[in-house]
Amino acid sequence: MMAQSPQNFDYDLIVIGAGSGGVRAGRIAAGHGAKVAVIEGDRPGGTCVIRGCVPKKLLMYAASFSADVEDARGFGWQIDGLSHDWPGLIAAKDAEIGRLENIYRSLLKNAGATLIEGWGRVTGPNEVSVGADVYRAGKILIAVGGTPQFIDVPGMKDHAISSNEALDLPELPKEIAIYGSGYIALEFAGIFNGLGGANPFDLSK
Repeated sequence: MMAQSPQNFDYDLIVIGAGSGGVRAGRIAAGHGAKVAVIEGDRPGGTCVIRGCVPKKLLMYAASFSADVEDARGFGWQIDGLSHDWPGLIAAKDAEIGRLENIYRSLLKNAGATLIEGWGRVTGPNEVSVGADVYRAGKILIAVGGTPQFIDVPGMKDHAISSNEALDLPELPKEIAIYGSGYIALEFAGIFNGLGGANPFDLSK
């Protein structure tokens, strides 16, 4: 089978994944004159912006105020009837994530790159399919990140959630078991403990 000539390509570069790395690569290539498409099946922004660093840090900042309140009491502040509005926090977090997602969309558009929404699959040499549509490019960059995996133990698949779902809980849990003791687990333990609705403990050992 003969290799396709450049005239048969729809794009010079196709990037699968519109996270921080994929968007940056697409913008730089487009800035140098390449015809670029970035394919994303979820929301532009990727793990860091949509379901990782940014939303988690917003929740961590919210949780940190409980310690400030306790410190204030030691300096004579009378603080009674303190409560926290978890749904309000999640709504504010969602609004900020939406704002950042729109910035990522604008960055691609302003750079001259095309955003194609859908799940991309490499289906042949220089070929990416999104649903029934097929796109061809001289270069394909895969920048898809990863997804959480649950271990195969009784009860885990039926009852566990990942850090993704923990960022969107409709109510603050009264109790939660955190499996693991890496930095993500510890940050979520601090979030749930600081907001006062959960007693986190580690079951990984």
